[in-house]
Amino acid sequence: MGKRYQAAFLGLISITANAWSLENPYSSNGAVAEGSAKVETENLFSCASGRSRLSPMGEKQVEGKAFTVPAEVNYSKRYFAADLYNQCSGVTPSSLEDMDLTKVPVVDIDKEGEVVTGYIFADNYFELYINGKLVAVDPVPFTPFNSSVVKFRVKRPYDIAVKAVDWEENLGEGTESNRGVRTHAGDGGFIASFSDGTKTNSKWHAQTFYTAPIYDLGCLKERGEERTSSDCAERSPKPGAQVYSLHWDIPKNWKVDDRYLSWPYATEYTEQQIGVDNKAAYMNFRKQFYGSGAKFIWSKNIVLDNLVLLRYRVE
Repeated sequence: MGKRYQAAFLGLISITANAWSLENPYSSNGAVAEGSAKVETENLFSCASGRSRLSPMGEKQVEGKAFTVPAEVNYSKRYFAADLYNQCSGVTPSSLEDMDLTKVPVVDIDKEGEVVTGYIFADNYFELYINGKLVAVDPVPFTPFNSSVVKFRVKRPYDIAVKAVDWEENLGEGTESNRGVRTHAGDGGFIASFSDGTKTNSKWHAQTFYTAPIYDLGCLKERGEERTSSDCAERSPKPGAQVYSLHWDIPKNWKVDDRYLSWPYATEYTEQQIGVDNKAAYMNFRKQFYGSGAKFIWSKNIVLDNLVLLRYRVE
């Protein structure tokens, strides 16, 4: 049996990788953690004019290393994307024709470049980087669902990097209260289209860095760059089952390094799979999203993979 170190004052359990290799058929570079995370921030955001879920942040200790859950983010008002639709700020147009896009600020990447306008919808949170520079973050980390518009000036070729987060209420467990179930596994999804013809699709690259909830570590597979949780159950097989999570270190230069253009290709999802038919933040601008040819993308598992990094080079 492997060694287990219990940090009772945090309610966390740190488990060595060797222990898991002895007790489970899972073996990889990922760090396995058990149970919930320590809450560091109870709520990042509150909606003044609509219902919003708590958007907490916390920490999981694994083998002496700290992982932020659901993700380490640059959530700051100075980076907030302009609202396309956001009931919390009172921006609720019925279509793009009701918007004044001239008021959207332009972020300069290259002063002599082309001004590109982007339309973004994320379930739940995104950070957009162009050539490694932070251009915009989602002003609503969890709910209610919103959409954003951004502008940046850049020369081709250029690199797009996106940090996409499926937020959680039960920190470190990848779950939320939904449909009468306190530990319901949420799902993610990201779609964007840009005025220069760039659109999200399966030509983008996607890599997973946080997966939960996991109830059987034997369901996880890694083949080269690919991290797959597709064979894992999306709900507990029995009440009170032990829940695990899997974490990977994020490379420092992931936003610009060409090596990460070798990540697995993103998986495309339909509007029905993401479930956007009742979300005005998306449906009011469907022409700019799916109607433009953009596709919802994520890793191979929109339910269990909670932190997904995306890369794409615009030639």
